Amino acid sequence: MSTVLEILTAVTLIIGAIFTLVGSYGLLKLDDPMKRLHAPTKAGTLGVGALITASILHSFATGGNSVHEVLIVAFLFVTAPISAHFISKVNIHRKRCETPPPPPEDTSWATLGPSDGPAS
Repeated sequence: MSTVLEILTAVTLIIGAIFTLVGSYGLLKLDDPMKRLHAPTKAGTLGVGALITASILHSFATGGNSVHEVLIVAFLFVTAPISAHFISKVNIHRKRCETPPPPPEDTSWATLGPSDGPAS
């Protein structure tokens, strides 16, 4: 049983390292911020999740407790999409402010009015 867990741990470590490498390569090589955001949030999260899963398997094989690793994985999978969402919203808002839209005829619904500047 221990040999099977060791092999599974090694395979999970390799998978996690490959995903993390691909995510970091994509972060460096992609040109647009929206494309650059996709690499670490998808591949990086899966890579770190696989690495921590390997830690959980190793802890299980040696008879240890792995509650901390489970909490880290849960926190990672909850916070990564939220942070990616906020970063993408900032990018969209920056692009909107660089090229302001033409002023609407009805200014009662505008969030970026011609003299107001960015909305608070």
